[in-house]
Amino acid sequence: MLSASLRAPVADVITLAKPRIVLLLLITSLCGSLVAAKGNGQLLHLSLFAILWGNLGLIFSAAGANMVNMWYDRDIDPLMRRTQNRPLPAGRMRPATALSLGIGTIFLGTLTAAMANQLTAAMALSGALFYVFIYTILLKRRTVQNIVIGGAAGAFPPLVGWAAVQGSVAHPLPWLMFAIIFLWTPPHFWSLALMANADYTRAKVPMYPVVHGEAATRLAVMRYLTLLIPVTLMPGLFPPLGWIYTLTATALGVWWSLSAWRLLHSPHPTADVRAPAQTVFRRSLFYLALLFAAMVVDSLV
Repeated sequence: MLSASLRAPVADVITLAKPRIVLLLLITSLCGSLVAAKGNGQLLHLSLFAILWGNLGLIFSAAGANMVNMWYDRDIDPLMRRTQNRPLPAGRMRPATALSLGIGTIFLGTLTAAMANQLTAAMALSGALFYVFIYTILLKRRTVQNIVIGGAAGAFPPLVGWAAVQGSVAHPLPWLMFAIIFLWTPPHFWSLALMANADYTRAKVPMYPVVHGEAATRLAVMRYLTLLIPVTLMPGLFPPLGWIYTLTATALGVWWSLSAWRLLHSPHPTADVRAPAQTVFRRSLFYLALLFAAMVVDSLV
């Protein structure tokens, strides 16, 4: 058991890592690894250590990137209610400490992933660097396309998981997984941005609702879903995936789209947008996890 004096600092380090985000990234990476085995139990058995090292490396690299993100955003986090109690804006940790932890954890993640193979390490490092430099530093405060382009950072985990097993990402499936997460990210995040619109407005972060307004954001969420759903059906064309995955992807797409449709057609501007936006946001998390789980099930049966 940790002493009381250590418990709070450890909790702050965990907060810096954004564990819920890391967990979702880990799910997609593990699914990438399991699908990459293509139902071959012997290959899966031979790849167990590579899967372990690759996914552990992903955990570290993603956590480190989140720490650097919080270090960079320490000036705007105090302006937003949902972030003002983070370790840096609350004054519980020095900025230099957070930055050092972040860089060191990314480095540790790269070394750990390299125990699987060099390509796995390169994929893990690429995702971390894309999140830090492209999304956090270059795009987030400069353009409404921040999430659209920056969403690629969260799409690297399936490539990490696939590379750990296959040592290559030449197959279409890992890139279709990448494309699914890439297209999933804007409607997922814009539904959150609708709930936190006042925060982003105060911080002058050009999220879609801040720049284009609530009504346009609702429509953008629906439009991205119409792009996403056909792409989610494409993996079913490539073995080892087939009809089990395709039917599941169709059902999940309808389920998530219904909440987006209700968001689009809820009364405006008098209604509180938080409730329908929250439904879209929560369903997006289950949607992605279940979609990737369906890939695993279909690849194993």
